[in-house]
Amino acid sequence: MKDKIIKKATDMFLKLGFKSITMDDIACEMCISKKTIYKYFSNKELLIEESTQLVHKEVHETINSIVAKNYNAIAENFEIRRMFKEMFKSTETSPLYQLKRHYPEVYNKVLGSQIEICECCFRDNILKGMAEGLYRNDIDIENYVKFYYTLIFSINENTVLEKDANILEYKALEYHIRAMATLAGNLELEKQLQLNNN
Repeated sequence: MKDKIIKKATDMFLKLGFKSITMDDIACEMCISKKTIYKYFSNKELLIEESTQLVHKEVHETINSIVAKNYNAIAENFEIRRMFKEMFKSTETSPLYQLKRHYPEVYNKVLGSQIEICECCFRDNILKGMAEGLYRNDIDIENYVKFYYTLIFSINENTVLEKDANILEYKALEYHIRAMATLAGNLELEKQLQLNNN
């Protein structure tokens, strides 16, 4: 039952927002009593914390499945972006923005594991792109990882509407790749931009 509550709550939080969904809403949607939810979660913050962990797990698994498909490094970036857009397409406001604003304690707990996953993903992508000749070999990898991470998280933390965050993320991805691309990388980037014309 606990897993079912987390799954349903996660779906509802992502669709309608962490703030607006109440324990009553979740109980009503699941046709169970609120008392049943409180048996597993003493308050809404604990439920939100578990929900964000579930989202992290799903994001991590999806990124791994995309990487396993062996796209080139630039195409892989666009595939991962498409996955994020798909996951959060029904969200009106950016999930990170909501968490930071309404549940700062949960947000701070979540941030550590999110940073680790993203930095690892960005680092692996840069190394892959260098090996494929799509990114330059003289890149300061650690700083590029930090630049891109800072850019993406700043967008998600400070942009209220998810659709605005999407547009900015798309531009940030192009900016990030152009900063690293070789001639072959720029040709691949142009191809991806045409295929993914926002």
